[in-house]
Amino acid sequence: METAVVDTPQSDKHRKIIHLDCDCFFAAVEMLAHPEWRDVPLAVGGAATRRGVIATCNYPARRFGIHSAMPTAKALQLCPHLVLVSGNMAHYREVAEQIFAIYRRFTHLIEPVSIDEAYLDVTDSTLLGGSATRIAEAVRQQVREETGITVSAGVAQNKFLAKVASDWNKPDGLCVITPEQQAEFMVQLPVKKIPGVGPRTQEKLMGLGVGTCTELQALSLVELQNHFGRFGERLWQLSRGEDTREVRTHRERKSVSVEHTYSQDRPDLASCMDQLETLMADLEQRYERHRESRQILGLVVKVKFNDFNQTTAECRSEHPHQGLFASLLEEAWQRGSRPVRLLGVGYRLGPKEEEAEAEQLPLF
Repeated sequence: METAVVDTPQSDKHRKIIHLDCDCFFAAVEMLAHPEWRDVPLAVGGAATRRGVIATCNYPARRFGIHSAMPTAKALQLCPHLVLVSGNMAHYREVAEQIFAIYRRFTHLIEPVSIDEAYLDVTDSTLLGGSATRIAEAVRQQVREETGITVSAGVAQNKFLAKVASDWNKPDGLCVITPEQQAEFMVQLPVKKIPGVGPRTQEKLMGLGVGTCTELQALSLVELQNHFGRFGERLWQLSRGEDTREVRTHRERKSVSVEHTYSQDRPDLASCMDQLETLMADLEQRYERHRESRQILGLVVKVKFNDFNQTTAECRSEHPHQGLFASLLEEAWQRGSRPVRLLGVGYRLGPKEEEAEAEQLPLF
């Protein structure tokens, strides 16, 4: 739904949000360093012998069905001649900082989502006639010229629509959803495009006869809450393109965690319990730099089974000990009762005194 419209002057009603997402970022950086890899299937990820997963891959690799989070062993089955590199995170961070420095030329209201993704609020910008569309085009051009990386952008009046739009014309695309186009855009949007709608939620929605946002809008708020709990209200809002979240320039860490993927599945609960002491020691080491300023409010255990289904169990506690983690691990393991490929443990953290109203971040 690409358009070349120029934004209308700012009003109290409409914000101007740009979502920027670098195209296959890690792979793109590798292709710049190794031009001979540009047209061959390439992936950045862990070795298959160590049960690694794909972090990202280029578009030639995607044509074989490879995608991020796929086990490396499966990716190599789909494409035996796949070029696999372990990656260089320090170099990726350097390139990302170059890109974010370009973003800062246009606004100081930047919310990083990840190393290669960010929201920009340009509502009050007077650059380029105050046009968010023209600002997005200028950002993309400068990033491409100065770093060689292509960036896809979405422009809309809120974060949800901007993020959906940035994925609409990938790679190297620009999609603008004006306030006047919002209702029409939502009519055609598949529910799988809504953040938080994974395979299981999508399957549940399909069971209700819902595959598009139009069909989702037909369900009442009460129906959605009955089926999906608190997430039902969020579904009701997003199906209408409504999102009041602001672009936040700082997000406080709300958790700290560690996890480990095992080269051989842990066959039973007892063998998982044997790993707790090591995981807790690693967690304590990671928590050390937060100890003076952040209180522990809760404990979490994550279990990923050998079929890649995963679950978490948590409890509130200010005093972590192995017995509590063991109880949570047993609770989580009982939900699958089968071999485990990954275990994780974490702490929920209280806010800093001066930042009590902070946004929740994912634990893992």
